[in-house]
Amino acid sequence: MMGKGKPSQKSASSFSLKGTFIAVMLLGVFILASWFGAYALFIAR
Repeated sequence: MMGKGKPSQKSASSFSLKGTFIAVMLLGVFILASWFGAYALFIAR
């Protein structure tokens, strides 16, 4: 009986972690883009 509850919990946490991973990747891309933008402004001056 305990085995029935675990797969649904695992898939729910897997979905949550997938969303978290996507959010972290988007944040990382934003930070990298801002750093490269600042670097480009520094080089252009």
